[in-house]
Amino acid sequence: MDSGLRTPLLDSFRRGDAPRDAKILAAQGALAPRAHEQLALLALLSIDDDPDVAGTAEVTLKTMPAAGIAAFLARTDAPPELREFFAARGIQPATTPAPDGDAPLFEVGEVPVAPADEEAQSTLQRLASMNVAQRMAVAMKGTREERAVLIRDANKLVCCAVLSSPKLTETEVESFAKMGSMSEEVLRIIAQTRAWMKRYGVVLALVKNPKTPVALSMNMLARLNDKDVRGLVTDRNVPDVLRLAARKRSKSD
Repeated sequence: MDSGLRTPLLDSFRRGDAPRDAKILAAQGALAPRAHEQLALLALLSIDDDPDVAGTAEVTLKTMPAAGIAAFLARTDAPPELREFFAARGIQPATTPAPDGDAPLFEVGEVPVAPADEEAQSTLQRLASMNVAQRMAVAMKGTREERAVLIRDANKLVCCAVLSSPKLTETEVESFAKMGSMSEEVLRIIAQTRAWMKRYGVVLALVKNPKTPVALSMNMLARLNDKDVRGLVTDRNVPDVLRLAARKRSKSD
């Protein structure tokens, strides 16, 4: 079932990247903190090949208040595909739409936190002790410090959860784009997200990051101002082809 929504987290689930425990968590409605993603994940998982996952999603859908779903479906930003999905289940958009916002329709579970007597334990150690599903939950609902650690997680699903967090700021995205240790997958997702690419600092950071795929860097070169293009000419950290393109542009200006 395609909900019509596109987020890093949802795309990962569509590709089948999610482990079973993460699917179960999402099927319980406990993973996505946004109403859009929560409903889209439940719709997707309700037809999962794993009967336990599908069954859990069905139970969650039946448990959620129909009035809340109907009010959400009445919002102007509710995808038509989700309206069709719930119409088949007997739920039509309400007369009065729910107020805009990112809050989930159904609250389940809490973000894992360190006990008070473990304050000395580092964030890195605490997160390392969690499984993928738990790290995803923290990535979506946790703190800025936790996101800074989890964006470099070896599991790309956890990284996608960070990029789908409603708490994520453009300043954080720009800092991610500057990291030379960042994975190409994360940099590609940032480059393909229109809202983030409106920020000049993000564009510049991606172009200067040697890990950004060259095809993307070349496409973004035209968006840089003359000063930053001249800076690329002598930047030995960027690919030669990008420096050459910057040099040609500088000579033509």
